[in-house]
Amino acid sequence: MDREEGKAAPAQSPPNLGAILANLGPGCHWCAVTEFLGQVPLLQCLPGSSIRKIAEAVQVKRYEPGDYVAREGEPVDGLYIILDGQAEVSASANAEEANRPDYVLNKYDYFGYGTNSSDHQVNVVALSKLTCFIMPNQYGYLLQPKTIWNAEETPEHSLLEQILHLEPLEVDIFRGFTLPEAPTFRQALAAASKTVDCLKMLHSLHAIFLVAGDNNMPIIYQVHRARDGSSFATRKVEAKQKGLVIFTLIASFQKEELLNLEEIRERRLTDPRFPTQYRNLAAKKKFTPWPIEMRFCEDSASQHKPSLNYWFRARGKLSDDQALHRCVVAYASDLLFSGVSLNPHREKGLKTYSLSLDHSIWFHKPVKADDWLLYVIESPSAHGGRGFVTGRMFNRQGELVMSLTQEALIRREKTRGPNPRPNL
Repeated sequence: MDREEGKAAPAQSPPNLGAILANLGPGCHWCAVTEFLGQVPLLQCLPGSSIRKIAEAVQVKRYEPGDYVAREGEPVDGLYIILDGQAEVSASANAEEANRPDYVLNKYDYFGYGTNSSDHQVNVVALSKLTCFIMPNQYGYLLQPKTIWNAEETPEHSLLEQILHLEPLEVDIFRGFTLPEAPTFRQALAAASKTVDCLKMLHSLHAIFLVAGDNNMPIIYQVHRARDGSSFATRKVEAKQKGLVIFTLIASFQKEELLNLEEIRERRLTDPRFPTQYRNLAAKKKFTPWPIEMRFCEDSASQHKPSLNYWFRARGKLSDDQALHRCVVAYASDLLFSGVSLNPHREKGLKTYSLSLDHSIWFHKPVKADDWLLYVIESPSAHGGRGFVTGRMFNRQGELVMSLTQEALIRREKTRGPNPRPNL
């Protein structure tokens, strides 16, 4: 093992931590609310900044079966979005409306539209225990952004942003115009992107040009929701002029999630790329979860790099004692630290032990060990049986809270026993 680098490569920016939407209550986590709102069709065509502002503005309200959520002829508080449960829209009692059928609202359905200028036209009654997000009327302007990309009034937009601008006509239908001398039919992907939640990113597309179009006419983009899963979404877009489909696009989107140790172990147990003998032995070993929850920013393809980025926090709620939080973070800092220096040198059958020679920590700001911290580790040198690593920890606001270094002695395993030690 021999490696030295003049300068460590800069750490890659980790993807955002994907929030898991479950058991939302009055103190809903902001990220989870943002993820939920991003799956509401009415809101998907909005700029990401608008959805984030709506997530900060919404309130949670609960109803029992039989409760009136909205009454005919009375104003509503704002835009209602069903989070959980069912509600029934009752037909009007007016004779001319007597033939209007009742229908049921489910999760992601909405009513009210955030306007305060008119009374509600029908009764909405809870059929079951019902939970709704309510965006108060004063935030209705968030539903009318300046463009699909930007909610703010700005002096001018980039030419590319203007080329990719679309006019939402209704849910899943957009109208686009080709600017002079601009590439044609590049707006279909924009239309598809504006029908998936903001946590899912494009990972593949396939486009087919069918008929020559007219640059002087608007193009109607019809988006078909082929699939909506927890991790993947698929969209088919048809570009139409004069009623004819002139272009089609199929695009796939994926939510980038950070895996914890338990999820990584489960993937390895079922991954056919690992030898069957390895998977069987790993499955037989007793697995005890660590008291530290970790979510890794890199996949297995990055495990041979002399760097590692991951988020971590203590499991459970800690007492509000800064001394305790610093002790917990110091404990957590050593779990994977020195092993990063070995990453480029790992090979099949290689078993090693390490012994810390020097471990230094500098605290720059107060830390909360039971809230997410980003740990950025780099190893600029592994030489002479010693591995050297540096680390930085950031809080969720992006502030540097700690700096760390460690040098460890690294040896091949020579003996097998209950407590083997490196041969010093």
